[in-house]
Amino acid sequence: MAFLVNWAMARKNNWRIHLRIEDLDAPRVKPGIVEQTIDTLDWLGIDWDSGPETQSLDLLPYHDAMHTLAAAGRVYPCSRSRAEIRDASAPNEGDAEIRFDPALRPAEIPRVFTDSGPNWRLIVSPGTVVFTDALLGERRIDVDRSVGDFIVWTKGGVPSYQLAVVVDDERAGVTDIVRGHDLVQSAARQILLMRALGIERTPVYWHLPLVRGEDGRRLAKRHDDPRIEHYRSLGTDRDRVIGLLAYWCGTQPTREPMTPAAFLERFSCDTLPTNDPVFLREDDEWLTH
Repeated sequence: MAFLVNWAMARKNNWRIHLRIEDLDAPRVKPGIVEQTIDTLDWLGIDWDSGPETQSLDLLPYHDAMHTLAAAGRVYPCSRSRAEIRDASAPNEGDAEIRFDPALRPAEIPRVFTDSGPNWRLIVSPGTVVFTDALLGERRIDVDRSVGDFIVWTKGGVPSYQLAVVVDDERAGVTDIVRGHDLVQSAARQILLMRALGIERTPVYWHLPLVRGEDGRRLAKRHDDPRIEHYRSLGTDRDRVIGLLAYWCGTQPTREPMTPAAFLERFSCDTLPTNDPVFLREDDEWLTH
């Protein structure tokens, strides 16, 4: 859903789409998944203007960013265990992350970055990050109170997601970021990283609703395998998939087959739902009809 909306918004606004393969979290990147993803986009009739760019093929830009942050005294190495962090600062109720208390910072902050050794964290100052989401309106997020100093470089020798996307977005000149609203909190962290790196331009954020199962949880394999590849293997027609996505986006009032061209013609951000769409039994029956 997110990429289809990205595609429609870009084509309607004469934006360029940059395809990036975010493969730095190696344990989660299964063999063949990149090729499968690109094949799925082709099957759906979605195109892009540049890329694919693979993050893991060139780590130099991320090293450069870390050298900049270290020279400014904004980051530090941290070998604290999860248990030590938990004992110092319990997580907020309902949060999966444990807040890193500033009291755990080292007494001296090194000004030289080395990528061997422990994780590195960004120093987060007290205060609220305020930004306007094009779909959700004004957001006010206190990163210090929620997660504190967060990891920007891992002991595995690669940048964290937060640092990598900030560096890549700046290099590619990204002006608008369209993604699921589960990443709203990440936007605040990324804005802090932009400021620390001296990046003056902040992209416009568009955080979309997430598709959920009938149990209210984010749609995943636990919901009888809702992947497009699964339905393709059953012989589901592409226009039925797009038709269901169009229904969820408010582009059409009922589930009807729709071509990519028709979706693009009818799509409007004004019809996007404010609540998360739910993948119902009727949706599965529609795709397997």
